[in-house]
Amino acid sequence: MNTIKISKTDTLLTTNTKKIIVALLLFGTVFQACKKDKEVEPEKDVPTATNVEIGSGNKQALRGRDFHFNADVVAASKIKDVQVKILQKSGENYTATWKFELTWAEYNGAKNTNVHKHFTIPSEAPEGKYDFYFIVLDENGTKLEIKEDLNIIDPANVPVDPKVGRDIISRNGTMIYYTDTFVEPELIVKKGDELTLHAQVSGIKGDGILYSVLIKKNANYFPESIANLDFNKVIVVTKVEHKGLGAASKVSTLKQINGVYGGESIVIGAEKDSNEPTANPINGEKTWESGKYNWVILYKNTTHNISSYKVIPITIDYK
Repeated sequence: MNTIKISKTDTLLTTNTKKIIVALLLFGTVFQACKKDKEVEPEKDVPTATNVEIGSGNKQALRGRDFHFNADVVAASKIKDVQVKILQKSGENYTATWKFELTWAEYNGAKNTNVHKHFTIPSEAPEGKYDFYFIVLDENGTKLEIKEDLNIIDPANVPVDPKVGRDIISRNGTMIYYTDTFVEPELIVKKGDELTLHAQVSGIKGDGILYSVLIKKNANYFPESIANLDFNKVIVVTKVEHKGLGAASKVSTLKQINGVYGGESIVIGAEKDSNEPTANPINGEKTWESGKYNWVILYKNTTHNISSYKVIPITIDYK
C-alpha cells in the first residue's frame, strides 16, 4: 500500500487557501449586500417648471424698465426656496462688474404655484449678454436650475421702443376710463352691454401685431407676449397688424392699420370673439361669467422682436 505523506508546507498552503476562499466569499456577500442596498434606494424627484417666460417673450431686458418673469412650478416635495440670478458671462466685456439676485420666500412650503413677478432692471446695469438663472430648491434636497441667455440693453439703443397708451374704455358709448384715470371707482359692465376697448401704440415701425383680449382673473393666466397666448382662455376683442411702416410713428386708431381691420367693441354675452378672420366661440374655460377680468393689450414688433403690454382690471356682472 502506498502511503501519502503531507508535509507542513502542504498543510500551510491548504489552510491559507481555505482562508482566501472564506475571505472571498465574505467579500462577495458584503459586495452583493451593498449593491442591493444601492439598487433599492430610488432617485429623488426634482421640481419642474412649465410656461416659463423670461422678459416679454424675447429674453431681453431694458435697463431702468420693468421686467417680467413667469413660471408654473411643481415641487417634488415642497418648495424650499425660489431664486432668480442675472450673472455676467465669462469671456464677455462689460463696463462694470455687476450682478442681480432675487429670492422670493412667499413660495416656500408650496407644492405647486405660479411664480409671476415684475421687477425693475437697475439703470446702472451694464449693457451686454448675461446668464439668467431660475432656481427652485426642494425640501427633499433636490434642485431645479434653468439657465438661459439674457440681453440687457439701454432703451436709447433699441431699434424701436413701442409703448401702449391712450387706452380708453367705454360702456354703451359712455367713457368710464381714460389712460390710468378711472371715471368710476370700479369698471363694471353687465350682460348685454357694449364694451369698447380702444388703445394706441406709439413709437412703431416695420411690421407688428396687436391683440386686445379679456381674461378671467381666476384663470391665473398672465400672458405678456403674443407668443404665449392661449386662445382657449382669452376673449379676443381686437386683432390688428401693420406692415412696412417707415420712421417711428403713432397708430391713431386700432380699427384700421394699413388696411387690416379689427373690432374694438364686443357685447358682453356674445357667442364669438373678434379673432378675425376666424372668430372663436366663447365657451369652455372662457365662458362668460360674473367676476374680475383683465383687459390685456399685447403688442409685438415682429421686425425687431420687441414687445409691449398693458393690463387694466374690469368687472363683469353677468346676472
